[in-house]
Amino acid sequence: MSEESEWHGNYFNYFTEIEEHFQRARATGLFLLSPLDWALIESWKNAGIPLEAVLKGIDDAFEKWRSRKTKRRLVNSLAYCAQAVLEAASHAPANDRVSVANQAPFAPEELASHLQKNAAIFAGRPEPALREIAGTLESLSLAAGHELPPLEDLERRLTALEEKAVAVLRSAQSSDDLYAIRQSLDNELRPYRGKMTADQLAMLERRYLDTALLERAKLPRLSLFYLH
Repeated sequence: MSEESEWHGNYFNYFTEIEEHFQRARATGLFLLSPLDWALIESWKNAGIPLEAVLKGIDDAFEKWRSRKTKRRLVNSLAYCAQAVLEAASHAPANDRVSVANQAPFAPEELASHLQKNAAIFAGRPEPALREIAGTLESLSLAAGHELPPLEDLERRLTALEEKAVAVLRSAQSSDDLYAIRQSLDNELRPYRGKMTADQLAMLERRYLDTALLERAKLPRLSLFYLH
């Protein structure tokens, strides 16, 4: 397998690779990532930060932490590594910033099953707009079962469907509900704000809010990155 093909395969495992690498770097056994951590990973993915840059940033952050004479606390969030990840990304070769690959580590029937499962969940919702999304997912599932579609095009369609679902859910929330979600994010982010840029914080807030709304509604993420 060529280096480029290996990167393509790893890119679909972006979330898992980062989660496992962070756990190894932390070296304290099983550690479950928080909703903030998952939102941060997605913000890196959406910004086109290569997987290798994220992994290097995690290593650099932990190396710096271990070199300190006084360690007041364990590293309990990927947010601690945010500044180091951005630094590593700034030195990554431009051609490493690839989009969704044309080679996927799953078969057409796996993709069809993923889409069908999500279609069934959306079909159980009372909102007409969400049931309409279910119909689209069903159609995509039937097509994928015959032949693996162009994955970049499919990922864009799934992203658009998820954004539509989030918009429906957000419009149904009270101002108090939205405030509670943002307050939860602020509490988690407080120790790490100095390690992120304003643009990164804005993107992270959006992804965190979107994820929280989907989780509250017990709806799945649609991206191919959540296939496994």
